Formats: sequence, C-alpha cells, structure tokens
Amino acid sequence: MKAVIQRVSSAKVEVDGKSVGAIGRGTLVLLGVEKGDTDRDADWLTEKIVGLRFFEDGFGKMNLSLADVQGELLVVSQFTLAGNCSKGRRPSFDTAAPPEEANRLYEYFVAKTRELGVPVATGIFQANMQVTLTNDGPVTFILQTPARGEG
Repeated sequence: MKAVIQRVSSAKVEVDGKSVGAIGRGTLVLLGVEKGDTDRDADWLTEKIVGLRFFEDGFGKMNLSLADVQGELLVVSQFTLAGNCSKGRRPSFDTAAPPEEANRLYEYFVAKTRELGVPVATGIFQANMQVTLTNDGPVTFILQTPARGEG
C-alpha cells in the first residue's frame, strides 16, 4: 500500500459538486492499493499514520501524533499511486489491485482507523472526486508498506 499524507488545517472532498467528506485539523490520506497488499499492510499503515509524530508541539517541534492532537482523518482512494511512469509517456497501472480487492482494503483501512478512535471522513471509491485542502506547513510525507516479509 502507498499513501501520501498531508498535515492539514482543513480538507474536503466533493463528488458532483456535493461535499461527501470534510475535516478540520488533521491528516489527508491519499491511499493507493497494489496487487498483493493484505490486511497486515493496512494494519501497519494505520498504526503508522495514527502514531506518526508530525504535528508541532508547543516548542514548534514535530513531536505530536494525530491521536495526540485529537485530529481527524480524511481518506481518499487514489489508485494512481500505483501508477508506473518509468517507461513511455502514459502511466501503467499493472501493479494496481483489482477494484474489488482495492475497495475491500480501503474499507478495512478506514474501519481499523476508526477502531483506534480517530474520526474519519472519506471520499467515494472509484468516483471522480475534487479534493480541497489547506496544507499546514506545508507538511507532506509518502509512506509505503514494508516489502513482503519485512517489518
């Protein structure tokens, strides 16, 4: 699994001009699911995102997690994170998980995050979405689950 996470002061996702998910202070997660990804990958990524200390403390240091600041999460599926642009001029999506499995793992990821007590808003899987955000910092990280058999 791959995720682009952004520390935000607010973010929202719209479909057909209607807001389907919105958060205040927290983290926007663009989530990509690849062939071979498992529940274990989603568990790892959930724990990493909720526990990652990338919010500032009172001294301006990145020392607080999403849980520490009681932040919210906006999760948006983004299969293009599985795109390979190394050859030619058109991305290849050969490594993207099939839609049924990608949706299952996306929903699993959202459920696991909610189990950790984090308020979660979402986009709509496979919809054409417009995402608006105010990146706080800006602070953006790219996360990828460990290779099979690691960590």
